[in-house]
Amino acid sequence: MNKTSSDIILTILYDNYTYNQELESDWGFACLIEGLEKTILFDTGTNGKTLLSNMEKMEKDPADVDIVVFSHIHQDHTGGMKMFLERNNKVKVYLPVSFPADFKKMIKDKGAEITEVSGPVEIIESVRTTGEMGVEIIEQSLIIDTEKGSIVITGCAHPGIADIVRKSAELSSGELLIAMGGFHLVRTGENEINEIIKIFKDLGIKYAAPTHCSGDKTLEIFRDSYGDHFVDLGVGRVLTLSEL
Repeated sequence: MNKTSSDIILTILYDNYTYNQELESDWGFACLIEGLEKTILFDTGTNGKTLLSNMEKMEKDPADVDIVVFSHIHQDHTGGMKMFLERNNKVKVYLPVSFPADFKKMIKDKGAEITEVSGPVEIIESVRTTGEMGVEIIEQSLIIDTEKGSIVITGCAHPGIADIVRKSAELSSGELLIAMGGFHLVRTGENEINEIIKIFKDLGIKYAAPTHCSGDKTLEIFRDSYGDHFVDLGVGRVLTLSEL
C-alpha cells in the first residue's frame, strides 16, 4: 500500500477527556480524519446531539464527511450515527460484518451505503482496517500509512491493545508512528501496563496517545514512559501529522 505524504489532520470530536473546554465531553469516542483523498469519521460517540454540536463548534461540516468507519457496536461508538445520517446520508459506512442486522438496516434505511468487513480491507489509498479482531467483543481498528510511519486509531481495543498494534505492524509497510484512541486498560494493573509499553517500544511505536477507556492511571504511566512523545488527546484536540 502506498504511503501518504499529506499533512493529515486528526480531530477528536467526541471523548470523555477534555482538551478544548468549549466543547462538551461525554463518555465515547469519535475522530475525524482530514487531508486524505476522502474525509473519514471514525466512530460517532454516544449522543448525536453532542457529536453534531462539537462538530459545529470545531467548524466541521457533517456534509464534508465521505466515509464512516465503526470500530465496534457499543453505544459509546455508534450512538451518534442516526442523527449524523440525518445531516449526511451520502456516506459510505465500513462496519464489522458481525454488527447486528437492525443497526445495518437503520443505516440502509437512511440511505447510506454499507461495506461489511471481516478481514483487513483497504478503504482508500493509504488507509485500511485491521479487519475483525477479538472473540467476545468484535472490533476493528484503523491504520493510516504515512511517509513518517503508520497511524493506528483504536476505538476501545477490546481485543487487546497489544494484539492490535502487533497486527497493525504486520499489515503496515513500515514503522508504527503513533497508536491513539481507547486502549481499554481501566482495570489493568501497573505491571501489565508496563508490559504493554514494552511491546509498544519493541515495535518501534514513536508516540502514544491513550484516551477514552484507557484510564487515568494508564495515561499517567504512558506519559511517564513516553515523555515528550506522549500525546494528550481529549475532545477538541487537533493533531496534525506535521507535529509528529
